[in-house]
Amino acid sequence: MIDHRRPLSRRRVIQSAAAVGAVATLPRALRPVPARAEDVALTLVAYSTPREAYEALIPLFQASEAGTGVVFDQSYGASGDQSRAVEAGLPADIVAFSLEPDITRLVKAGLVNEDWNADEHKGMVTDSVVVMAVRPGNPKNIQSWDDLLRDDVQTLTPNPLTSGGARWNIMAAWAAQIAQGKTEEEATEYLRQLFTHVPVQDKSARESLQTFVGGVGDVLLGYENEMLLAQKNGEEIEFIIPAQTFLIENPVAVVNTSAHPEQAAAFLAFLRTPEAQKVYGENGYRPVVTDVLETFEFPTPETLSTIADFGGWSEVTPKFFDPEKGIVAAVQAQ
Repeated sequence: MIDHRRPLSRRRVIQSAAAVGAVATLPRALRPVPARAEDVALTLVAYSTPREAYEALIPLFQASEAGTGVVFDQSYGASGDQSRAVEAGLPADIVAFSLEPDITRLVKAGLVNEDWNADEHKGMVTDSVVVMAVRPGNPKNIQSWDDLLRDDVQTLTPNPLTSGGARWNIMAAWAAQIAQGKTEEEATEYLRQLFTHVPVQDKSARESLQTFVGGVGDVLLGYENEMLLAQKNGEEIEFIIPAQTFLIENPVAVVNTSAHPEQAAAFLAFLRTPEAQKVYGENGYRPVVTDVLETFEFPTPETLSTIADFGGWSEVTPKFFDPEKGIVAAVQAQ
């Protein structure tokens, strides 16, 4: 278990979510208008947590030769909601989601090319790990996954039907049980018990953080980078990295209906440059470029499971997250 305590100055966390099943638009105040007729406008549709990173990255790209004359519209929300909104017609040139299945949905819809993940980083732009946020001083003395089942502990995690972060949390909890030598039946029983301690399931990881900061719950499961950002913004939380946790891998892709595919591809290429990867690192993400990752001092968990350990998302999604037959549906129905 690794303990992190970094209280700093406070700032409100904000987000904007795209509506599911409708073509959502951002308020005009959040949508940059091209300053010149020759400017190129790209729309970035992303999951909720990397908003602050992109607010730093976009100006850097615009200052580069490839980004000259490029302006951005931006939409942020729960990863699953954002993916479904793009599938339903929300305009997008670039998508940045919490997990691979939200890209795969768009591949099946013909909106993202099948070779989107053929690069050396397999389509990923950042990594993170699942952590446990606790109240200052860790008054409930949360140290492990077993502690989340105590009678005096309430845990927050988002809704797995809308949030990619929720799915990472569930896989981390499951994998931790397997790493401890438990059977799949025992791991499923752990999930069943865990959800009896979850008082609310918000739509996104960012909303869960807001709920936790508002005073609900004793523990918040979520992204390491989200907790680091919250601390940077002065929220009075601490977090621990449990002995068994899970590698989070975040994908990006160009939407093949983009009117400006060259500029969209240039932005994706920029996101994997050392300059951009350093910005991700400064925002709490673990860079996917090894040379940049080594310049940061991210803790190494004792046991770090990956989605590949469980057959990849093609096996995990139907097994765990099928809305009718999946393990999570069965667990939550009990």
